[in-house]
Amino acid sequence: MLFRGINNITVDVKGRMAMPARYREHLLQGCGGRLVVTVDRDHCLLVYPLPEWEIVEAKLNELPTFNRQARLLQRLVIGYATELEMDAQGRILLPAMLRDFASLAKKAVLIGQGNKLEIWDETTWAENQETWLAEDQSNSAELHDALKDLSF
Repeated sequence: MLFRGINNITVDVKGRMAMPARYREHLLQGCGGRLVVTVDRDHCLLVYPLPEWEIVEAKLNELPTFNRQARLLQRLVIGYATELEMDAQGRILLPAMLRDFASLAKKAVLIGQGNKLEIWDETTWAENQETWLAEDQSNSAELHDALKDLSF
């Protein structure tokens, strides 16, 4: 199950958001509508189908717990991980703690990222997008080795 593209979404006052129709059937077939939502260091939310999350969680649990950076990442990502289930209308209820972490207001953006989705506050997304584009232009000569052979 691969997620692609950008979708404008609305988060209602109760914290519910509807999954775009193009993802609903795949999520119902691929994971029975069972998802895990957690936080990202960039202050967005990450949404994984349960089977994908289990792979990520296993990798995180294999990190050395005496490594401070690994431990912080485990605390953040696993600590905030919350299992959710889509309702009959294809909506998920985002807990207040997660909405607060990502500063989610009414208008949000859902970004496909392959095996997962990201949920961003619309304003935060727009601001970060400008920053990332500026960084990309100034750092284009410093590509990571894994990216040097990538072409589009």
